[in-house]
Amino acid sequence: MPQKPEILDARVVAKSRLFTVEQMQLRFSNGTERTYERLVGSGAGYGAVMVVALKDARTALLIEEYCGGTQDYQLSLPKGLVEPGEDVLDAANRELMEEAGFGAERLELLGKLALSPGYMSQSISVVLARNLYEKRLPGDEPEPIRVDSVDLYALSELMTRPGFSEGRALAALYLVRDLLEQRGELQR
Repeated sequence: MPQKPEILDARVVAKSRLFTVEQMQLRFSNGTERTYERLVGSGAGYGAVMVVALKDARTALLIEEYCGGTQDYQLSLPKGLVEPGEDVLDAANRELMEEAGFGAERLELLGKLALSPGYMSQSISVVLARNLYEKRLPGDEPEPIRVDSVDLYALSELMTRPGFSEGRALAALYLVRDLLEQRGELQR
């Protein structure tokens, strides 16, 4: 494994309610120096969660909400921040209830995905939710969220749907499909 670069200097250059921009001066093992900037979370850093909720053996719930980054409505998976003192699985179930109107009897943490490790420190935990039941909790969304779905064997078609560009959601869906196939719980 390569030797990590030496951090010569690190300082905050901008800060907002959600993000801190940190500038780092690095020296690599070959003597090359570079300035890197990265986004780090502002706040307690309890993490985030993304939920692949299965309505049946091969159908996952999607939600559609307004996204400020792309300035349009996007399809994705239910997701949100883990609250202080909250377990990742509890956060997943809460977000599922707030955004999609369902709870889950079975929740399984599958792992974490880095959002953009080249310039962001954040990651998101991927949770598989099964045995759904209807239950809605009030959330912090400014308007009602539309609920949609996708067949786990139609993921390539999902990429052609207007308003879908969420790479982490696509990765999580493929992860779930492959995992369930490996376990023998899903077949074409």
